[in-house]
Amino acid sequence: MSSEENGRQEQRVQLDGLLTMLDEATDILAKAREFAKPAKLNRVLDTARRVLLQEGGCAAVEERAQRLEEAGVFLGSDWAMPHILVPTLTAQSLKSANSATVVIEALSELRMLAVATGKYRHPQVSAEQAHHFLTQVLAVNLPMLFTPPSEAERELQGRLAKLPRALLRHLADRVGYEHIIDKLIEEIWRMLQQRPIQVDDVKQMVTQIAICQANPEIDLAGSGQGAERLVSSLFGPTQGCREDPGLAVYRQRLDTMDRNVLQSEATGFARAMHDTGLVSPYHPVLLRHLLEQGDHLLAEALGLSSTGRDCMLCYNELVRALIQKAVYPETPQAVYGLALMLERGILYQPPVAPAMWRQIGLHLSDWSRERLELAYGSAVSPQARLLEGVLCMLGMPLGVGQGNNPTCQSARALSMWAYNDPDYLLQMVAWAARDDEIVMHFEGQSISSRESASGVATELPMDLDPVSLLVVPHLDRIYAEMGRRCISREGDPHRWVNPEFHGWWAGRGFSINVDVDTGQLIDLDDFLRHFYACYHPYYNGNQPLIHPQPAGVAVTDSAARFVGWHAITILRVALDPSGQMRVYFFNPNNDSGQDWGDGVKVSTAGNGERYGESSLPFAQFASRLYIFHYDPLEGGELAAVERDELDEVIAYIQRSWGAERLAPNGLQASSHN
Repeated sequence: MSSEENGRQEQRVQLDGLLTMLDEATDILAKAREFAKPAKLNRVLDTARRVLLQEGGCAAVEERAQRLEEAGVFLGSDWAMPHILVPTLTAQSLKSANSATVVIEALSELRMLAVATGKYRHPQVSAEQAHHFLTQVLAVNLPMLFTPPSEAERELQGRLAKLPRALLRHLADRVGYEHIIDKLIEEIWRMLQQRPIQVDDVKQMVTQIAICQANPEIDLAGSGQGAERLVSSLFGPTQGCREDPGLAVYRQRLDTMDRNVLQSEATGFARAMHDTGLVSPYHPVLLRHLLEQGDHLLAEALGLSSTGRDCMLCYNELVRALIQKAVYPETPQAVYGLALMLERGILYQPPVAPAMWRQIGLHLSDWSRERLELAYGSAVSPQARLLEGVLCMLGMPLGVGQGNNPTCQSARALSMWAYNDPDYLLQMVAWAARDDEIVMHFEGQSISSRESASGVATELPMDLDPVSLLVVPHLDRIYAEMGRRCISREGDPHRWVNPEFHGWWAGRGFSINVDVDTGQLIDLDDFLRHFYACYHPYYNGNQPLIHPQPAGVAVTDSAARFVGWHAITILRVALDPSGQMRVYFFNPNNDSGQDWGDGVKVSTAGNGERYGESSLPFAQFASRLYIFHYDPLEGGELAAVERDELDEVIAYIQRSWGAERLAPNGLQASSHN
């Protein structure tokens, strides 16, 4: 017997021994009374972890999935209700440093696989539902399927980092790659419709699609429709770089192209960029080459309308300086940010152009340079990286995301300033990046970010766009300090903090439907009638919203259970294409397309949304709202909303986050505020 065969034999013996231990631990768990099961669970999870790290371990656990669930391995956790599980959350669980979380997530996926293949008839999930769930899980975690653990994962998880990859390979082999690719393409387009500033994850997924297409061992079985548009947008948008020849070769080709060919290249790049929101590294090469070719081709390459062209020609020297300082193959999204900024016409606001010149020449502090290099590397200068971020934020003010951080207030403020007051945003960036300090005022008293105590975030966030990376830590501390100065006041501190923090246009009027001390619902009828009177066109004299307004929502999960309070921005209220009144709002969460349960599904496209907007029908939005601002000199009359319409909203509340928040004396309890 060869040494290789000996090794396989030893592995089989080891796996058999571990499976015997797992079966014994499962039997003990099954026989234990419910109150005693938590004490028996650790042995099952520890043994399962060791099994899953063995070759063939995933298949063996899949065979035991039903026994494990019936024994109570998921008891008392969200995993006990597979019909409400959210595929996108699996990425976080599988990357957890807690081995128990990783293992129980793996057991849940193998349970779903047993259901999908017909081995396990589950009372809550059908085979079709389980199969659909697993394709989404694979799509979300596709990078882990094709890449080894990163340094961060190895540091965080150690040998455990191998387990999710073994699991995902097993799932992919059983489910089929063709299903993954189709779901992945659908997921990419859904994300791109929101036009996020940060697209690195999306680009990685597109790269994985290209790898799958090129791998002869992966049978896509005719799947992947629409993949070509995504792959070509990054690796070959035009005839001149169709076969992805490399940047150096493309530069040489540009030197030999006549004006007609350059026109075709410019049009091709612009079409691909505006179609997807992704920018190929070849695009900056062309743009820098066209600096010597005249303004017409430059405007073509940016895909500008007459508005953008006029703005570019009016501020020609500034636009050229921005291209020279910010647009490189390593910072391709700067092209899209620049194009959209010109389309917005904000350079015509007198302070913006001088502020952009200041940004171009801004001297960054040592701390700012180190932060940018730590997050983005040193392929280009920190100044160029920050300038790319500035262009993207000004071009896509609704593409700002808070990352995996509790800093929704700061992300909302950045978005609001970029949307409504761009020169103020540029001032904030200058203070943070140059001075390592931001000073704001609260009721006439200055607050320094340098002198303030810690903010909401317990550690410095890193998974942010370049502007947020530098500015959010300062804003977070200032926002927290404003809250601390309101501790002794009765009521919710947002009443005073939001207008001071976000800007003069945030209404000084304030309405809340939750008692701060008890958490109970209060004055719900008046709250809703007031919201309709302020925001619904049928009840406010058809007055459109002039300035974006901060608001707070009670976020619920797909089972309509309360998750937490969240800061959003109300942008506008209007009829959608089908004639339904909708609230369009900005959600700083990185993915705004969320299922809040009870049929309340946040839409990001297809219902009249502009890029970056979320929307809900008016009644559904009102059912999740708990705080809003308004101008106290306007809309003082409560709207005469029909009882049926109010009852619809209240029913949504009672079936979700308000289920346990009814005041002892009913919904009409008096407010203390």
